[in-house]
Amino acid sequence: MKIKEIIAALEQFAPLPLQEDYDNAGLQCGLTEAEVSGALLCLDVTEEVIAEAVDLGCNLIVSHHPLLFRGLKQVADADMVQRCIRKAIQNDLCIYAAHTNLDNAEDGVNFKMAEKLGLIDVQFLAPRTVTLPGGRQVKAGSGVIGYLPQAEDSLPFLQRVKQAFGVEALQHNQLLERPIQSVAICGGAGDFLLADALRVEADAFLTGEMHYHVWFGHEQELQIAVLGHYESEQFTREIFRDIIEEVAPQLPVYDTEVVTNPIKIL
Repeated sequence: MKIKEIIAALEQFAPLPLQEDYDNAGLQCGLTEAEVSGALLCLDVTEEVIAEAVDLGCNLIVSHHPLLFRGLKQVADADMVQRCIRKAIQNDLCIYAAHTNLDNAEDGVNFKMAEKLGLIDVQFLAPRTVTLPGGRQVKAGSGVIGYLPQAEDSLPFLQRVKQAFGVEALQHNQLLERPIQSVAICGGAGDFLLADALRVEADAFLTGEMHYHVWFGHEQELQIAVLGHYESEQFTREIFRDIIEEVAPQLPVYDTEVVTNPIKIL
């Protein structure tokens, strides 16, 4: 099977037109006509991840975050991105990223987070319909909202969130003094959806990171919980794996063993 066939499956699930205007999802580097030898799944592409792919005999890296997010004006060794591109080319590696298109896709990143929390009746928080080239329409949206099967008090809810995502330190606002049942979710940097969570009267809002001043003024309006960017998106690799194994069940597929989260908790 060729690399381009794996990419086609990924883009069938999360079409590139679903990505935000600022994003650079899709092919980052490499030749897609090559036969795929194996796929390494990650959140971030680093030099260590590229070395791991080479050691495993994989010629395809599938990442959530794009390696080439901003314009690249030279390919030398001045920074990590340049070194990664050089090493990828030297080793005939193909790098592909599914970022905000996967965030905005049905059953994408936010749906996976809801699944980990055991939410039911999950739907887009800010839905929209996207018309793809050729006229096919797909459901898309920012964030999701779902419901706990049974309402929980705020402290047990936060403890369960912390456990479900393996978070060392969970940021949260004042404990909510009413039970929590409806939960709005946005992986990554999601404070732009806080207003939508308030609009639908969600009991809790869960995201990866929020700006400091956005926290103010919502005490007892809803329970805010911030996991950390990496922690909120860590299960994205499960989505990649399911897509790839469906079209190429015999292909070696690996989760990276490199923890690329640059943020450490003391």
